[in-house]
Amino acid sequence: MVQIDENTRDGQHVAIVHERLRDAILQGEIEAGATTSQTALAKQLDAGRTPLREALRMLQREGLVISEPNRRVRIAELSSDDAEELYIMRIAIECVAIRITVPTLISDDFAALEGYMAQMDHYMRADDMRGWRTPHLAFHNLLVAGAGPRVTEEIDRLFDHAERYRLRWGVTGIWEDRAAEHRSIIDAAADGDQDRAALRLAEHYARTASLIFAGIDPDHDLARLRTTMETVAPGSEKKLKVG
Repeated sequence: MVQIDENTRDGQHVAIVHERLRDAILQGEIEAGATTSQTALAKQLDAGRTPLREALRMLQREGLVISEPNRRVRIAELSSDDAEELYIMRIAIECVAIRITVPTLISDDFAALEGYMAQMDHYMRADDMRGWRTPHLAFHNLLVAGAGPRVTEEIDRLFDHAERYRLRWGVTGIWEDRAAEHRSIIDAAADGDQDRAALRLAEHYARTASLIFAGIDPDHDLARLRTTMETVAPGSEKKLKVG
């Protein structure tokens, strides 16, 4: 439960409530598709009505919350169409962004990537998915940073939305295999091979997408996603094992 100091300014109230509620949605603490009331949420978060309303408006703009009549609130549902669109956008944008970024990477960047790899390994072996998320996001962010802040902000938003699907259906598998995928991206970047870096990144996402669609809808037609992958990272579509 979030405890909010009475002396905290309203703007800070909103930021705190927004962060807590957003995290609860992304982590699945509040189930996708669930409907509740603003009164219940205010009690759950120990938050005032005004900052809660503002936080809900922000989350509505992000597509995580849907406003209902009579001050009811519905959490956006998970669907195969939405998941496919998320991965179309992520792969299309990030494959371009990593091509832009690779030539700009310096030794300090590769040292940071190695550090994030070590942190991910630590958290995964401790079975701490919440802790693992931070270095995982930092790892991917560094590889696309050269595309500029507007692009990376959109990538962050898509990462968060995809997290709802990944945590529910995409976290199974052998960690050594996933670590090897991250390693292959670093190796391609270290060689200065932009096309191979984009290919390895798209393949990495394809394996996660395969797990997600195997769980949410194995029969979903992934034609749009396959076309995207064929366009931005030819050959990566072969790693899609469903649809």
